[in-house]
Amino acid sequence: MKLPRLPRHGLASAAIATFGLVGLVGLTALGATAQAEESIHHVSSEVCASCHEEIFKQWQGSMHANSTALKDPIHGTFYEMEVGPPTEEGQIHKKSGKYPICLQCHAPNAAKDKTTKLDAMAAYSEGVNCVACHTLKTYKGIKGEDGKLRLGLMSYEVADTLQAPQGINNALAQLASASDDLFGGAGVGGADSQKPNPHLGEPVEIDGKEIPALPMEGNPLLMKSSDACMGCHDQRDNPHGVPLCQTGNEYVDSQSKVNCLSCHMPVAGGLADHSMGGGHDQSMLKRSVLFHVDTVKDGDVLKAKVLIRNQQPHSLPTGAPFRNIYLKLTAYDESGEPVWQNAEGHPSKDDPQAYMSYALADDEGMPAPPPTATQAGNDTRLKPHEERVLEYEIPAEGVVLVRGELFYNLLWPGLVEKFSHLPDDVKEPVLMAESEQMMTD
Repeated sequence: MKLPRLPRHGLASAAIATFGLVGLVGLTALGATAQAEESIHHVSSEVCASCHEEIFKQWQGSMHANSTALKDPIHGTFYEMEVGPPTEEGQIHKKSGKYPICLQCHAPNAAKDKTTKLDAMAAYSEGVNCVACHTLKTYKGIKGEDGKLRLGLMSYEVADTLQAPQGINNALAQLASASDDLFGGAGVGGADSQKPNPHLGEPVEIDGKEIPALPMEGNPLLMKSSDACMGCHDQRDNPHGVPLCQTGNEYVDSQSKVNCLSCHMPVAGGLADHSMGGGHDQSMLKRSVLFHVDTVKDGDVLKAKVLIRNQQPHSLPTGAPFRNIYLKLTAYDESGEPVWQNAEGHPSKDDPQAYMSYALADDEGMPAPPPTATQAGNDTRLKPHEERVLEYEIPAEGVVLVRGELFYNLLWPGLVEKFSHLPDDVKEPVLMAESEQMMTD
């Protein structure tokens, strides 16, 4: 029997209509060609396009979907340096001689199988796909009993049943249903509401595709809290014990009660946003900061104050240590030509206060890349909710406009030069805020 196709807006809407759910059932889309006997972590996310089309498209453009060394050019560059080709089996971390720990976050389904051939199946190359998140059951924390860090997948108990923010919650309908109801009570409310749903525990067919049984249970304690994120986004040290990513510690220091999902997966139209924007998303960058330039004439000089307020419950920027932001402040004459600026080119040397970054160093205190750094350098990033004011004096003669621009970079300037092979869109700065003030006599 061919079962009717779900509406194109996905199982979430169908489930709401069918079961009277008030929640995000649609967060559990899964693999395209999977068979019922497959391990759940081998299930590809492609079938999401059949039932959770909107969510799938959001996820497909996210950094979670592009997290592996096959798709993320920055991570891929470091992976090739530290491990080797991501398409070969048996690779180890060159310095430690162990299985690459980075796969625990960047390719968790592959990490579960201890494989390094990331193109062997879709569930590996998809990186942090639907199953990778939606089988996380309990967060154990990144500190193990031995005091060592257990990162990514290792910090969770993983289920073989899908975990969802709310689940199906159709027990009452089952109790009320007739014993011969083919859909086990799911159809209470009329025949039109009887839709195929693999999350009820039985395989279904949709548009000729066999979808395996993918039973689901509600787990709001994990799936609606920051615990779903912290295994990968809490803290990461390099082999020398130098902190690299440390968003979790920053979040704790902020004492915020707002969880990660509130900003990175806001709910709109009943669905959580699975694009999960961060440092690669300009709209997220624009929301993250309050930026204002105020300039007052005082005799022959203009006294400019540049206010930058971090609106995030973590440092700005956060995550990978090579991310940074910088200010360009420029004064223009009446023809639109610049007559003064805070720095020629990048301000890291000419105007250090305008450059906000987390530096890493070697034993001699010289700049070092994340894998080899032996100590932390200066941390000039904006702390959680910090408001910082930068002050400048500008010669007033001929100035009719003062313009401030705040830029975000995924890479330190030195890495931009070293990794010249990277695509321009990951090397070039992104404008995250701007403010202008016209000067009048």
